[in-house]
Amino acid sequence: MTTMEVKLWNDKREREMYDNFAELYAIIKATERLEKAYVRDIISPQEYELECQKLIAHFKTLASTLKDTVPSIERFADTYKMECPAAINRLVVSGVPATVEHRATAAASTSTSAAIVAECVQNFITSMDSLKLNMVAVDQVHPLLSDLYASLNKLTILPPDFEGKTKMKEWIARLSKMGAADELTEQQARQLHFDLESSYNSFMAALPNAGT
Repeated sequence: MTTMEVKLWNDKREREMYDNFAELYAIIKATERLEKAYVRDIISPQEYELECQKLIAHFKTLASTLKDTVPSIERFADTYKMECPAAINRLVVSGVPATVEHRATAAASTSTSAAIVAECVQNFITSMDSLKLNMVAVDQVHPLLSDLYASLNKLTILPPDFEGKTKMKEWIARLSKMGAADELTEQQARQLHFDLESSYNSFMAALPNAGT
């Protein structure tokens, strides 16, 4: 008796699409679990906010990549019977962690600072995710680094010589000398990802503890 192999995809592009579907599904499910854990006080607000910011940033990058094949996240969730209302609200409707929303109602200065921190985290992760997705053309990388640099400059708690600011400024200057269609070499992309990761870790270390 011969066994027949059943393929879910016909080519590499289709396989990537299904891989992205699986990742989107996982992000929505993880966000739903995180929201429930936060509501039930299973995790601290600090842990919740950090993880939520990461998931939102990952989601935004992936949703942008899939915008043509998945025009509606709500429909995607319905199609796969996900039943994740809290995740849809957090990822699609709100776009920021619940803790940031709560602080926004407490005081204008606090909400502004918290929103900028969230923006910086999202810009860091979006930039790193884009490199992982092999988005290495100058006209793809330059806007992401510019957004990151701009958000870092808005955060007054960071010193002027903060590592992330310095490195992003250097990369933006380097990219500005290249053509829009030029692409980073594998070595350049690897170095940029390393610089982003290093700057992100320094950024998180530079933040004051919650409540201070």
